[in-house]
Amino acid sequence: MTTPFSRIALIVVIFAVVNSLAAINQATAAADFTARDITEQLFRTGAGAQPDFKNHNLSDLDLSGVDFKRANLAGSNLFGVDFTRANLSDVDLSGAHLDRVIIIGAKLDGAQLPGVTMLRPTTISNLDAPNRADAPSFKRANLTGSKLFGKFSYCDFSGANLSGVSLAPTNATGFIENLWRSDLQGANLDGANLAGANLTYVMLRFASLQGADLKGAILARTDLAGANFEGADLTGADFTRADLDGVILTGAKGLETVKGLATALNVPKALLAIQ
Repeated sequence: MTTPFSRIALIVVIFAVVNSLAAINQATAAADFTARDITEQLFRTGAGAQPDFKNHNLSDLDLSGVDFKRANLAGSNLFGVDFTRANLSDVDLSGAHLDRVIIIGAKLDGAQLPGVTMLRPTTISNLDAPNRADAPSFKRANLTGSKLFGKFSYCDFSGANLSGVSLAPTNATGFIENLWRSDLQGANLDGANLAGANLTYVMLRFASLQGADLKGAILARTDLAGANFEGADLTGADFTRADLDGVILTGAKGLETVKGLATALNVPKALLAIQ
């Protein structure tokens, strides 16, 4: 005889198996090109021309170290692709499927990434001792409305457009395998647009958000210990149950409109006085 608890546990297991099988099927589908095909086409592309790989299946290819010369990869399936140390600066990746990509040391500066999914990317070579040199760069990239989840410690998102992005836990159980929150510890988000972003549960310890736009952002249960919000716009931001230990708020705007401080942890006295 099964109990309600055992039935729930069985449902969770079945859901996880189905998701895993779907991911395996997706990853094992044959790519439309080989890595050699792509590198040869990039080599043949003349100055000023844009290599076109849009809406193709390129899953699981090893494209590490490749300079993509501002290629068009919009709408492509890039599941599990190895982009280690690749140059994806100014590349069009709009709507691309980037789950499980390897982007250790990759440059995505100025890349177009609106509407992408990037779940569980590999961004560091050593999980036990993250190396800042491994962190990919997203400076000035456009990630509007994208879904990201994973480890982005020390990544550079300065000047990036992350408006409407979600870094919150995903899927029916709220988490992905053993990773239960997105990690942006020590990340550079200076001048980034995070208006309306969902940062629920995100680890932002010692992250720099100087001059960032966080109007209407959700930071519920977010770990913000030591984060720097100097000059940031926090109008209407939600800090419900967030940890604000040691946050820097010098010159921050909209503090009188911040929500959720009644349940937040380690709220600075100066912030309480404004409310």
